[in-house]
Amino acid sequence: MNVLVASLLRPLQALRLHYVPLLMVYFAYGALGLTDVTRDFWVKESLALSPAELAGIGVWLTLPWTVKMVFGELVDSIPILGSQRRSYIVIGALCTATGLVTLAGAAGQWFTFLPPHQLYVLGAMLIVLGTVIQDVVADAMSTEVVSRVDADGKPRPDHEVRAELGMVQVLGRLSLSLGIVAVAGLSGVLAYILPRETVFLLALVVPAISVTGVLLIRLETSERRPVDWRILGGGLAFGAAVALLGFGGVPFAQEIVFVISMGVICGMLVFVTRDVDHKSRMTILYAAIIIFAFRSTPTAGEGYFWFTLDVLKFDEAFYGILRQTGAVIAIVAMWFLAKQITEYSVAAILFWIAVAGSILALPSVGLYYGLHEWTEQAFGFGARTIAIVDVVATSPFAQLSMIPLLTLTAYYAPAGHRATWFALMASLMNLALVAGQLQTKYLNQMFAVGRGEYGELGVLLIIVTVLGLAVPLTAILLFGRRVTEPVKVA
Repeated sequence: MNVLVASLLRPLQALRLHYVPLLMVYFAYGALGLTDVTRDFWVKESLALSPAELAGIGVWLTLPWTVKMVFGELVDSIPILGSQRRSYIVIGALCTATGLVTLAGAAGQWFTFLPPHQLYVLGAMLIVLGTVIQDVVADAMSTEVVSRVDADGKPRPDHEVRAELGMVQVLGRLSLSLGIVAVAGLSGVLAYILPRETVFLLALVVPAISVTGVLLIRLETSERRPVDWRILGGGLAFGAAVALLGFGGVPFAQEIVFVISMGVICGMLVFVTRDVDHKSRMTILYAAIIIFAFRSTPTAGEGYFWFTLDVLKFDEAFYGILRQTGAVIAIVAMWFLAKQITEYSVAAILFWIAVAGSILALPSVGLYYGLHEWTEQAFGFGARTIAIVDVVATSPFAQLSMIPLLTLTAYYAPAGHRATWFALMASLMNLALVAGQLQTKYLNQMFAVGRGEYGELGVLLIIVTVLGLAVPLTAILLFGRRVTEPVKVA
């Protein structure tokens, strides 16, 4: 009982007033899910895009996360109106708000200067840019709120610093999940009762939340340095190349961008970590490889979502219930597992998450092959009950898997380069998502799934489940023993 009480109280005991601004930014990030159900249904109802095309669009929408180093360098070195924190949070909020208005205009047919599917991409891209900018600032703040010295000005023990940084990351994930919880059920209700454009406009309250946090508590940084044009210039050149490839209709543009992105990000990481000792660099390298493999696995794409609408008859309200349930379970899991995920090794955590995640993906495969029909006859419950149980079991994994790397990243973040360092590591991890999206696109091209055409969906689900287990386990078996505990602060 004492252990249970200690686990329950630990996140509360770790909370500090000066954490509030960054936690509100993370909360707002999660609360953007207010539009998720509405957006997904609007895309299916109004846009003539296939699952493969949507996966391709997903690749482009993920790419801004891979150029976070540009925003990180700006946040580290260029104040706007004397601010390196508040001003960028406001800019990010304005981008997000503009994106929401664009989606509202597309759904309500108020905007006609572009076709609806292009307005969708524009609005979604603006929301992503706004989120990336705010996330860069919050990441930098998450390393600054933890003092490296005690009240007497003496260096604190490394294990204390690392544990506190880990708890800040846990609190950040909890805050993000609380944002998801706050709107998950509501997102389904609003999508069910309100026009699509109205829901997008109601979501304008979300960017206002992130701005409120930094205005109420005027947290800034005293760390400032000259612009490193190798990072900023290289990042801007990379962004320009991505844009030219994207708009130029170049064959295999997404694949070319992925290869270039990997080279640029890895090169910049080598440069930024040049002052970190060799053993620590190897720890970061092997941990990053494992988490990259874990995050780069493909999904089934939008085809399975459409299958649940057309065949299983799930509606907006039920998807709200699923999201609400998953968000609550994720918070409970992170809350009670705070000690384990901040103190256990990256390899051990991801091994069990990969195994459990793959096993718990089997109900989705079963639903396609009629599992719900058998359970309905034998036990009296059908597809919706299975879907809820599946969400309850699998929902914590996405958030839990990121905390070990976030802790390592925060631990080694060098003074004056915190935003850039965090942005580069996050860019690498989000590049893994690009790899996953590319694989999703390829699989959807190989196993064609469309509206009402689900004949090949079963094979697709099986392949995705197998890859979701095989890829991360291979990385863990190859590199897991080489991930050691941190040695010293850079």
